[in-house]
Amino acid sequence: MALSKKIKIGNLLLGIMFTLFAIVQYNDPDPIRWILLYSVAAISCFLFSRGVGIPILDYAGVAICLFGLVRLLPKLIEWIKMGMPNIAGSMKAETPYIEFTREFLGLLLAGLVFFWHTWYFIRHLRRRGVLR
Repeated sequence: MALSKKIKIGNLLLGIMFTLFAIVQYNDPDPIRWILLYSVAAISCFLFSRGVGIPILDYAGVAICLFGLVRLLPKLIEWIKMGMPNIAGSMKAETPYIEFTREFLGLLLAGLVFFWHTWYFIRHLRRRGVLR
């Protein structure tokens, strides 16, 4: 795939961001799933920045993130009903809504990246006449 310089740089930056997200998950109550999610998102971004796509990786990422978002949506709604208390004041999740809200936002970010890669890949195939 031919990519613009902006898209390459943007994906490199996203890849670095997701790598840092994965690194700081070591002290999370459930680190393995988050390290895996953020690592896969980082790999997807780094590959995409080189013009390489693994569509099944992005499709699976979209599906996993959607599942997680739906699962956490009631807790996000509860946080909103509480008046959206600060979730960034402390790195330690002192209340459950902090953990669930951060997880929701992490899934949303990763899901958007996976979705963008999927959309871009499908658009690329349509332009080449492979998909209609």
